[in-house]
Amino acid sequence: MDTHSPQAATASPSPILECRNLSVSYETRAGLVPAVVDFNLKLMPGEAHGLVGESGCGKSTIALAIMRYLGRNGRITGGQVLFEGRDLLTLSPTELRRVRGADIAMIYQEPMASLNPTLRIGRQLAEVLTVHQGLDRASALDRAAAMLERVRLADAGRILAAYPHQLSGGQQQRIVIAMALLANPKVLLLDEPTTALDVTVEAGIVDLIRDISTEFGTAMLYVSHNLGLILETCQRLTVMYSGEAVETGPVDEVFRRVRHPYTRGLFASIPVPSADKASRPLVTIPGQLPSPTNRPHGCYFGPRCAFFEPGRCDEAAVPMAQVSRTHASRCRRIAEIDWDTPAAGAVTREETKIGRTVLQVEGLSKRYHAVRANEDLTFEAREAETLAIVGESGCGKSTFARILMGLDQATSGSISLMGEELARLPVTKRDRVTIRSLQMVFQNPFDTLNPSQTVGFQIARVLRRFGARMSEAQIRERVLELLDTVKLPRDFAGRRPRQLSGGQKQRIGIARAFAGDPAVVVADEPVSALDVSVQAAVTELLMDIQRRNGTTLLFISHDLSVVRYLSDRVVVMYLGRIMEQGRTGDIFAPPYHPYTEALLAAVPIADPTIRKRKVVISGEMPSPSNPPAGCPFSTRCPYAIEDLCERTVPPAQLFGEGHAIACHLPRETLLAMEPIILAADSLNEANNHHA
Repeated sequence: MDTHSPQAATASPSPILECRNLSVSYETRAGLVPAVVDFNLKLMPGEAHGLVGESGCGKSTIALAIMRYLGRNGRITGGQVLFEGRDLLTLSPTELRRVRGADIAMIYQEPMASLNPTLRIGRQLAEVLTVHQGLDRASALDRAAAMLERVRLADAGRILAAYPHQLSGGQQQRIVIAMALLANPKVLLLDEPTTALDVTVEAGIVDLIRDISTEFGTAMLYVSHNLGLILETCQRLTVMYSGEAVETGPVDEVFRRVRHPYTRGLFASIPVPSADKASRPLVTIPGQLPSPTNRPHGCYFGPRCAFFEPGRCDEAAVPMAQVSRTHASRCRRIAEIDWDTPAAGAVTREETKIGRTVLQVEGLSKRYHAVRANEDLTFEAREAETLAIVGESGCGKSTFARILMGLDQATSGSISLMGEELARLPVTKRDRVTIRSLQMVFQNPFDTLNPSQTVGFQIARVLRRFGARMSEAQIRERVLELLDTVKLPRDFAGRRPRQLSGGQKQRIGIARAFAGDPAVVVADEPVSALDVSVQAAVTELLMDIQRRNGTTLLFISHDLSVVRYLSDRVVVMYLGRIMEQGRTGDIFAPPYHPYTEALLAAVPIADPTIRKRKVVISGEMPSPSNPPAGCPFSTRCPYAIEDLCERTVPPAQLFGEGHAIACHLPRETLLAMEPIILAADSLNEANNHHA
């Protein structure tokens, strides 16, 4: 399974990086708060090790402690961090500077936080080599240009001369990777390196990091909440909870033989292909992560655990216990739990009955001078249906949402909401009934709530604006009922947003959106900023409210795992146009539009029994101001037909009820496409067929 440098592993059998009982605390007004407790890790040369867990579990703190980048209030209160046998915690600032960047490098989640906006890319890359290897500027720039080619960035001269803001998010992240790899580090720390990227860009960057680390024998520590990504990239895994490791072992063994209730809860929260929102719904982890200042006695996970045994699990600190020679778990009841029984808590539901057409979009186009943001969009959404709109950044999803909500107006075409034309009707000219009928749940709950007002006041404000002559007593009661609906305690009405977690804030955003009983709710990436356990809870909540109210849900997302689980139908967009649309089952099975095929192949799947057919697309999305004359995907399509695809707009070919693919490929070619997602035994059959 290990594809990393065998020479490096043979030459150095001892860990290149080792954490021994590492403990980290932060100085706060309440005193010294422990963030990481007695953490242990052995990272071998050429090995990739994943760190996973909910926000606040200590993952990023560990990476920052290794680099000794904890800030003024961070304290390493115990243990050792050994790099090639030397304790990094004993190094002087001068010695530490020689190690940072040269021997141990770090790639951060947000590339713009790592790049200086006032300096050209060439200067920032060259600095790595002039500082750490003593190269002159000309030689450093030559090496930087060569590294840009290695990270698959064409036209190195232009990029070296560019400022960060002149590059796309995917290009910026590749620059940061090139910067980290320039000094050929022995250890690479990656803190959520692909979270903000589209799935196709993510897949390319993951392949890139894997290839380069294989070539140089670089050891990697992946910090991520994306278990699918960890399964695809790492050999070993450590699951963190409330500052301590609760399970660790080889990735495949941990996935197939889970031996901690928290790990089991994480896996049950992930929308893998076998999940179904009616027959096999996700199971959420109850409760909240404990505060570092108020952790429970004994097992930290005890208050949320279905297998908790009073007087035993909360008696004393729980040590790590060996499951096998390479697999360990921090649980007292490993031998007693039936790990093969499905997680309790899942409730099967009846299939939602889809009603009449509520929203009709016909030939909708939006242009900003030369930029074609939307081009000839035609689709419909029905009562109680979840319609997902998917595609990469810049595909036109958000532009459509802005037009629908009245924040912008279409250039041509129509949007009909229950018979009312909205395409060129700004929100300032819409009546109260129309505004109430069309509400939105935003991506970032932190930016959509007024920090100075209580939660109850913000929900009540919607009721006062849209309520049908409700008294103040009725408004107060309705606020409390809405808090019940989103499964939050009623006393949250008196809290302010700063007193809530990210998942709780998003629940308030959902309560506010549904307060006026809207006919249509637009959910713009509503779970992308949340942990998988919170994401599952919010997803289930959206579906429960939708079933109860018969609401139409437009779900805008680039996360196809959630889309597959949540949606009834899917619209796939690329560069302003619809490439494919149809029922979810039709979209996730062949025939595919080549772009849909690439999207599906790029999605990491957190299931070791699933295999995927690999599809590689190269290049960047064309500029919306200069799109191809024909199929917008023609510049990146591996099936492009010369002198046809780039010149002629493709027709929409029908493949069943509502399933349309806009493609020039012959119908027989599309029908002969093989599935992207395969079970292990199906994969063997496919391989035998090719042989």
